Amino acid sequence: MDHSNHEHKEHHHDHADHSGGHHDHHAHMIEDFKKRFYINTALSIPVLAFSEMIQGFLGFSFSFPGMGYVAAALATFIFIYGGWPFLKGLKDELSEGGPGMMTLIAIAITVAWAYSTAVVLGLNGKVFYWELVTLIDIMLLGHWLEMRSIMGASKALEKLAELMPSEAHKVEGDDIHDVKISELKKGDIILIKPGEKVPADGKVVNGDSDLNESALTGESKPVEKTKGDEVIGGAINGDGSIKVEVKSSGEDSYLNKVIKLVEEAQQTKSKTQNLANRAAGWLAYIAIGVGVITFITWAFFSSQGMDFALERMVTVMIITCPHALGLAVPLVVAISTALSAKNGLLIRNRTAFENSRKISAIVFDKTGTLTEGNFGVNRIEVLDDSSEDELLALVGAIEQSSEHPIARGIVNEAKKRELKLPSTSDFSSTKGKGVSAKVDGSTYQIVSPGYLKEEGIELPEEATTDKAETVVFILEAGNLIGFIALADQIRKESSEAIKTLKDKGIKVLMATGDNEQTAKAVAKELQLDGYYSQVLPHEKSELIEKLQKEGEFVAMTGDGVNDAPALAKADIGIAVGSGTDVAAETADIILTESSPSDIANLILFGRATYKKMVQNLVWATGYNVVAIPLAAGVLFYQGIMINPAVGAALMSLSTIVCAANAQLLRLKFKS
Repeated sequence: MDHSNHEHKEHHHDHADHSGGHHDHHAHMIEDFKKRFYINTALSIPVLAFSEMIQGFLGFSFSFPGMGYVAAALATFIFIYGGWPFLKGLKDELSEGGPGMMTLIAIAITVAWAYSTAVVLGLNGKVFYWELVTLIDIMLLGHWLEMRSIMGASKALEKLAELMPSEAHKVEGDDIHDVKISELKKGDIILIKPGEKVPADGKVVNGDSDLNESALTGESKPVEKTKGDEVIGGAINGDGSIKVEVKSSGEDSYLNKVIKLVEEAQQTKSKTQNLANRAAGWLAYIAIGVGVITFITWAFFSSQGMDFALERMVTVMIITCPHALGLAVPLVVAISTALSAKNGLLIRNRTAFENSRKISAIVFDKTGTLTEGNFGVNRIEVLDDSSEDELLALVGAIEQSSEHPIARGIVNEAKKRELKLPSTSDFSSTKGKGVSAKVDGSTYQIVSPGYLKEEGIELPEEATTDKAETVVFILEAGNLIGFIALADQIRKESSEAIKTLKDKGIKVLMATGDNEQTAKAVAKELQLDGYYSQVLPHEKSELIEKLQKEGEFVAMTGDGVNDAPALAKADIGIAVGSGTDVAAETADIILTESSPSDIANLILFGRATYKKMVQNLVWATGYNVVAIPLAAGVLFYQGIMINPAVGAALMSLSTIVCAANAQLLRLKFKS
């Protein structure tokens, strides 16, 4: 049972409560299975001790008046209390379109309990209480192990809602009042101070500032906003104050539309039945089909009588649900989840992990996924007689006073080179133009290409390339002495990871909110199969859908809020761990090391894990090939018929083999 696929069936009305509530619900379910397992296991000990077969196995014997009724009472409690999740699961599975693991378990325990209780009350036959209680115990253990190993209920919608501040500074004449954002109306004027989040979508009516929209749109560079420009709720304001006229808030806001996209995608995401569920579904049909045929055959076409026919039918229906099936997949899941986490992969959705072997196309976000997500110095060009380090130290000293991402990139490079920065004075900043300061009595300016054009200073030929760079120019007393080109650096691992993926026959694409020039440069350098630039969140989601309609099994890798709808829509959503909580909580798998090379590992891990699951299911169910016909009495007239002792031995053997085989996965992943 893939619990991660049951995330969005309930409580999807309130965004924040929805996901938080589900997380609590999931944790409660784990605790519930654990509690039921412990209580049931304790009560199972006397039931096993009262069983004649177990007494024979262990070489002891005792009885007391009414022992059968005490065993019946304990087994009935275990059946109702321990079996309740499976009985409820049967109802859910059948209402959702077909039998699975819960149906198979529910059939086996119901038949075992009903028949055994009838025998205690006088029917001629065998008591199967020991099989009933051990089956419930093992299945509870398996589900508890599995749920615990994949714990990580989705908080995506809650995280999205947290991006919006709770209050806004509303301007009324000369007064400014703090109001809840739910009270904002279209046409209200709000003040956004430096460093604050924008509380609603709107238009700048006063002031100018640089806004960081990277988490929302994917544009890596802060966007300059002046009077008349649109702003998005959830963006982070730079170092200027702006007044904004509210255009949309609440339900109509951009961020809320992203929330709705994520919610819809998560609710409609394909409910792929996992491997164990499919196997259990087939066994449920076999248990019912063969059981009914066995009963009819012995009841109406032999002289053995109704009691014998009923006993054979019950034996078939109990044996068809092997104890090992409850642990076959959970053990592999628990081990592979732990191993994957050690290797930088956090698995939140097991079905997606199983399906990673099917990936035929992968769509990468650019900023923060294929690239570092921050500005780094690409090259330094000196146009006077000073050295590269001297120019960088000079610029780094001036930019220390600025909070702009470009300034941070330059200062970080100077620190990396361990340069001694000179002292500065008279620092000043002109929005959209640049900064200036005095160093050793000389005035220096660090300016944009636009400033050079305004001043009629010719741009050096080397400053313009087809690379995705942002260039700043350094002037001394109005004379150009050099320039520094910065870019969002491509991760060192990206190139190798993409080559590995392409070698595996996987189509590699990129979808980014960044501009055409930047997208083209990155796609060319990494030799991608295709790219899409200036893509909005809903367009990323539409691209995933388009690829799926073309028959591709699509993985999406991203790190921002703008990636959340596409991560939810993709067959497999992979979040880069260094990104936003929203991306991580929407994805099926998280790369904790933020390395694209881990995606190739993910596919190998997925294939190896799936192989082990198949092997374990073969071991878990394989004995049925022999056990079911013998239980049905195919060789009865040859004097061969399976008895509970042989059935128990076969069950135990297949459980041990499954446990040992799951452990072999460790050798596969040994580094």
